[in-house]
Amino acid sequence: MADSRTAYRTCPFCEAACGLELTIVDERVVAARGDRDHVFSHGFVCPKGATFGQVTDDPDRLRRPLVRRAGTHVEVDWDEAFDVVADGLRPVLETHGPHAVAIYLGNPNVHTMAGGLYLSPLVKALGTRNVFSASTVDQMPKHVSCGYLFGSPLTIPVPDLDRTDLLLMLGANPWESNGSLATAADFPGRLKAIQARGGRFIVVDPRRTRTAEHADEHLFIRPGTDAFLLFGLVHTLFADNLLNPSPYVAGVAEVGRLAAAFAPEVVSPACGVPADRIRSLAHELAASPRAAVYGRIGTCTVEFGTLTSWLIDVVNALTGNLDRPGGVMFPLAPHVRRGTGSGQGFRVGRWHSRVRGLPEVKGELPVATLADEIETPGDEQVRALVTVAGNPVLSTPNSGRLDRALAGLSFMVSVDPYLNETTRHADVVLPPPDAVRKGHYDFSFLALAVRNFAAYHPPVLPPLPGAMDECDILARLTTIVSGQEVIADPERLLAAALRAGPYDLTLEQLIESPHGVDLGPLEPRLPEVLRTPSGRVELCPAPLAADVERLRAALTREPAGLVLIGRRHLRSNNSWMHNVPALVKGRDRCTLQLHPADAARLDLTDGDDAQVTSRVGTITARVEVTAAVMPGVVSLPHGWGHDVPGTRQTVAAAHPGVNSNVLTDESVIDPLSGNSVLNGIPVEIKPLVRS
Repeated sequence: MADSRTAYRTCPFCEAACGLELTIVDERVVAARGDRDHVFSHGFVCPKGATFGQVTDDPDRLRRPLVRRAGTHVEVDWDEAFDVVADGLRPVLETHGPHAVAIYLGNPNVHTMAGGLYLSPLVKALGTRNVFSASTVDQMPKHVSCGYLFGSPLTIPVPDLDRTDLLLMLGANPWESNGSLATAADFPGRLKAIQARGGRFIVVDPRRTRTAEHADEHLFIRPGTDAFLLFGLVHTLFADNLLNPSPYVAGVAEVGRLAAAFAPEVVSPACGVPADRIRSLAHELAASPRAAVYGRIGTCTVEFGTLTSWLIDVVNALTGNLDRPGGVMFPLAPHVRRGTGSGQGFRVGRWHSRVRGLPEVKGELPVATLADEIETPGDEQVRALVTVAGNPVLSTPNSGRLDRALAGLSFMVSVDPYLNETTRHADVVLPPPDAVRKGHYDFSFLALAVRNFAAYHPPVLPPLPGAMDECDILARLTTIVSGQEVIADPERLLAAALRAGPYDLTLEQLIESPHGVDLGPLEPRLPEVLRTPSGRVELCPAPLAADVERLRAALTREPAGLVLIGRRHLRSNNSWMHNVPALVKGRDRCTLQLHPADAARLDLTDGDDAQVTSRVGTITARVEVTAAVMPGVVSLPHGWGHDVPGTRQTVAAAHPGVNSNVLTDESVIDPLSGNSVLNGIPVEIKPLVRS
């Protein structure tokens, strides 16, 4: 076709940072496939990336701002929309102070340059302590544990997948998620490569996931008990004299004293993994010259999430696999300056939430208390809310309560391309352009990549008439709040960061390299990467050590009858992708999975409808009987529940599913991180009367 051209792009739909090759016809993306010349992904693409053009051209995407008038959202121009924002926010700030305005940041922000560059100025301009994000839904325990260990919550080691020979994965399902807090394009291919070179990978999970099906071994474990298993490994490393810590690691003996109470025979009844397998697994990790332990969502969204995240790296450190090729290592992103090997360290609790007194962590409060702050009268009650790229009505615990709370706000503004379950409450919705019409650089994911590389792509298509770039939207919001004009220039800021970075890269070089620039395998970075006052890895921080007694007390706790866990699917990313026809077609994926033994006991068969009840809510779900879940465990995917009025997502509404977070409990959190507990929720299940 004479008017056809090819363009290249980084896929923004998950953390894998795959390269895409786009076919452009008449200023539209008509095809997307993996970029075979990309230095990191080498042509890999998943179903989400293949629908890139369908996402950008979704007829339900908002192209102009919306303002709510008489209960209905109507299109207006940008100046009028920002006038309404100013008229709504300024009176709240002037009358009730900055803490009466809250801001919620969804995880799509880490997939955009705007999120990386212009959210911090907006938060600073607001001056509110009521900052909330998706981080306290799915990953804050890892930030907290790494903050204490290494001095910075952003210093997160990743598994060196391309060189390891033994990988132990807990609560991770990269065959479906493409990986998380470990940027690894074609994660499944990298796992297969471990096996091809004679290595192994082992999966620990309450469900036989797609990843577990491909693993060399799958160990079922009771939800929320990974910390017991890990402490059993640590106990064995000490008891059997298998220690090989780096000289940069301090606090080894203190960890040994804590581990004394967690012998494999003691923890096995609680976690369900046989004691002899715990002991042999510790020996295998210690004997392998290139081994890594990696944990993700399932290890963070539990009541001992921070202890579990900590123990993962304790095992890596004690076996000598921290900062060693083939173990877990620290990426060096092209926009990040090298450190000096020490710093001020990490602390939490610089302020506390007004209602529940929950401590600040990493500059924000637990999203589990957002509804408290809105509903509870008093000084500094939250009366206005700003949301940027988030859908907390579907993604946060006891989301039915939050949904009701949002309806009582004095004012709400959302930066979002859709009128969804959350933004339907907004007085103003400001839509950013689609991904093909803005520049892309991964500030977050390049700092988590399993191989160092860099990529930047300028906009592929020009802005639509009357559109506004997302960086400009956030800059103008900052101007309204601060009273000082903010001009967005993302490429200038990126160019400056690259010049100050470690690779002598320029923005021009990246623009001239559409397939990315390979910067080599991960290299040891201790002690340079550390920000602890001691200049060493603090393996036994006092706040973590103090929480071990809570874990020890749980050893003898009677297990709940049935507990709920979540699950992922390759064609979903939380609630994002459910308005794309190609990604929701086929059989219903929003089902309640339960084991055949539990189904028989409850008189349920495949395809029945069941009532699921927790302490905070009740839903009805279609039953799927499968041995993929262990007895006593039921599973629902998250991100569904597109059946509420007032949204404009046609395809999602036709495939609504049910919202699993109606069942999760906002009163139960991991106390060290404030992270919500979304796995291991006690539930009761009853069959509905068959007609």
